[in-house]
Amino acid sequence: MAEGSESSWFGRFLIWRVKYVKESNFILVLSLLVGIVSGLAAILLKNMVHSTHVFFTERLQVDSGSLLFFVYPFIGICLTSLFVRYFVREDISHGVTKVLYAISRRNSMIKPHNSYSSLVASTITIGFGGSVGTEATIVLTGASIGSNLARFFRMNYKVMTLMIGCGAAAAIAGIFKAPIAGIVFTLEVLMLDLTMASLIPLMISAISSYVIVYFMMGDGIVLDFAVHDRFALANVPYYIILGICCGFLSVYFIRMNIRVEQFVAKIKNPFKKVLTGGALLGLLIYVFPPLYGEGYSALQDLLTDNADNILKNTYFFDWKSSTFMILLYVVGLVFVKVIATALTNGSGGVGGVFAPSLFTGGVGGYLVATLLNLSGVATVPVNYFVLAGMAGVMSGVMNSPLTAMFLIAEITGGYTLLVPLMITSVMAHLTGRGMESHSIYARRLAMKGDLITHNKDKAVLTLMKLDKVIETDLKTVSADASLGDLVKIVSRSCRNIFPVVDENEELLGIVLLDDIRKIMFNQDLYETTYVRDYMTTPPTVVNMEDPMDGVMRKFEDTGAWNLPVIGEGKYVGFVSKAKIFNTYRRVLQHFSDE
Repeated sequence: MAEGSESSWFGRFLIWRVKYVKESNFILVLSLLVGIVSGLAAILLKNMVHSTHVFFTERLQVDSGSLLFFVYPFIGICLTSLFVRYFVREDISHGVTKVLYAISRRNSMIKPHNSYSSLVASTITIGFGGSVGTEATIVLTGASIGSNLARFFRMNYKVMTLMIGCGAAAAIAGIFKAPIAGIVFTLEVLMLDLTMASLIPLMISAISSYVIVYFMMGDGIVLDFAVHDRFALANVPYYIILGICCGFLSVYFIRMNIRVEQFVAKIKNPFKKVLTGGALLGLLIYVFPPLYGEGYSALQDLLTDNADNILKNTYFFDWKSSTFMILLYVVGLVFVKVIATALTNGSGGVGGVFAPSLFTGGVGGYLVATLLNLSGVATVPVNYFVLAGMAGVMSGVMNSPLTAMFLIAEITGGYTLLVPLMITSVMAHLTGRGMESHSIYARRLAMKGDLITHNKDKAVLTLMKLDKVIETDLKTVSADASLGDLVKIVSRSCRNIFPVVDENEELLGIVLLDDIRKIMFNQDLYETTYVRDYMTTPPTVVNMEDPMDGVMRKFEDTGAWNLPVIGEGKYVGFVSKAKIFNTYRRVLQHFSDE
């Protein structure tokens, strides 16, 4: 009884809302709610990860290595795998990629458990030392909060997509205390189009999340470093060099990440996968303890001229005064961080590549600056190059130079560094884009044809579903049927194409009305000629698995206006260019309306 009355009350509320509250105003209220809840989720995740991390590492000796750096990550991978396998029962890794997939292929619907399951799994993974970041986790969480709140209030797909963006913006704003970066991240990585109708809700969500986090956690930020001095104009050429280096490094990051994950994915046995991936990860962190967790403490040491601290908890601690040993160790960190990240995600951990890309860029920036200073070619500020390197690799890995630039500026207060950050980010983006056209988030979706992009034509085609435009009203005919039988079928059909199929419904060819028009009234041929005599082969066929942009390429390559569709080897129907264009116009209008 109570459940029925509650449902009736909610129904009356929805009716009241539609009658008295404009949808545009309700979207603003919903964006505020999404921002507050996502900000609270960011606070919860940051505290859980930090507390777990401190609990396991605060009593470790700093002047020697420890086998616990091998054991902890391995245990974390095992526990996370068990949680995902037996509790969640769904892959929840690669959070940003899942958000993009939800927009592309799931009508912006994200399962409710993603609002909390990723928080738990990521806490276990990172708290025990998994070499990944919390940002992808909180983006998936915020997007899930936005999607499910919009769904709860019965909003349409367009509003659900906007709320996913609001949740993502709020998540980044909360986890980094960087509202501008949160908004720009959403526009660069997730959103289809930019209008004022979408920008205002994004701003409300990001600001409300930032205020909640600031109110409850104070002004502490990820990196405790403030920029005060202006950059030297004479160092601009060296920032360009750094940007190019970061571009190459970002390509290495993307490709190595994909290859290592593919290597682990080939291990089909789940137990062996966890055992192999966890053991390799533990070995890397045992040799390189700065890889433990997100790695921000190592970046903090590089920013504050305490580079020798990266040798803490290692067997190389006694060589901390050796510049050569530090540089050698830094080179190792640059190239193995992505391997540790891929092993963490590939073997069952849950986390993102946001923090690892910042780590790789920061360490790479330190390496470039130190080499320049030692060579005598120039004297450059190491800490500024660390920051610029963070922005550079992040820009190349994510194809998001604006996000990288504003994020580093916001978390350090380094707006006086905007020009070198811009130079490094743009150079890294241009360098990396020439070799890798997609970001690391979009690479997997692009290979499957599920990628939604900022190109409006491609984005709309991606949103269209092939099964929604297939025409099944064409009359089929057997190859052994006579011309007389075909004429009878023609008389009952309003189409001019007749698919020819066998007894197993496999497509053999097609008969065009134009090809039989001149002889179809010659009754002398009705019993002496057969369909197979007039059958032709279609220029190509469309498979049910083909993405819509691939279907359009087939139309362009063949010049055809109608193509047969095959599913699992059997004839399904026809798809016409005219129907695709009509559907395209409806979808495009839906997303262009304010």
